Amino acid sequence: MSEEALMAELEKLKAENASLKKTSSRGISLKVSQKGALSLYGMGRFPVTLYKEQWIKILDSADAIKSFIADNDAELKAKE
Repeated sequence: MSEEALMAELEKLKAENASLKKTSSRGISLKVSQKGALSLYGMGRFPVTLYKEQWIKILDSADAIKSFIADNDAELKAKE
């Protein structure tokens, strides 16, 4: 393989790598699981998967959760 071909391949691989990094750090995404639950991706290594009723219960409790976090801020750790 010529030096030019190697450099072209290197640039192609760099562009592909950058593209893959963008898609993995794009934030939160949602998907319906095989069992019909809702999976939330992007919060950690594994998805958070709950059924519809469980998500609604959590979302209805959003104000209480935010208040609890504010009240216990000094004891809670933040992921850096």
